[in-house]
Amino acid sequence: MVLLSPDWTPGMAVPRDIAAGYLLQGSFYGHSIYATLYMDTWRKDSVVMLTHHVVTLALIVCSYAFRYHNVGILVLFLHDLNDVQLEFTKLNTYFRAAGGAHRRLHGLLADLGCLCFCVSWFWFRLYWFPLKVLYATLHTSLISVPDIPFYFFFNTLLLLLTAMNLYWFLYIVVLAVKVLTGQMRELSDLREYDWAEAHSPKPSKAEKPLRNGLVKEKRL
Repeated sequence: MVLLSPDWTPGMAVPRDIAAGYLLQGSFYGHSIYATLYMDTWRKDSVVMLTHHVVTLALIVCSYAFRYHNVGILVLFLHDLNDVQLEFTKLNTYFRAAGGAHRRLHGLLADLGCLCFCVSWFWFRLYWFPLKVLYATLHTSLISVPDIPFYFFFNTLLLLLTAMNLYWFLYIVVLAVKVLTGQMRELSDLREYDWAEAHSPKPSKAEKPLRNGLVKEKRL
């Protein structure tokens, strides 16, 4: 796959569909920065999450400005595929926690969604992303465009993104181990809340809250 062709120029035209995708993604991650700071529950990995959103928004804006959109759209594609599975799993986890006649069905769908999410995270973010994107940006880009501008800037951000993918994959591995060994009977969010929330009065069983993310019923 040639992500940067020999006729690449900094001012080349961006196809309208890619430009529209960039606009939507940039808007989403801009809002995600605000949501992480002021709306979401603060968790153990919230600093990493905030860093991820800032890095991603910087990559979106700068790759569009310097016309590295062919690389950028592939990065977005590889990362967004399992986000769909994550949100599907969250929804069914919420529905299962709410009870009702279809609780078992939502539990089954949540378990299947979690399995697909775990596999796709490794497959797309830790296998295809380094194989297709990092290889192209670190190696073949220098062959196609020897004096490519901002080579180290973009690759540093992409490598940082890879490191965060590995960091979150550790949570996924721990989740899988706990489920397989019977330490966890139902899916829950393994990310711990901060010290203040951990020491706040616990709600009664009748007032068990729902959080953004997977329902937190047990901790590490």
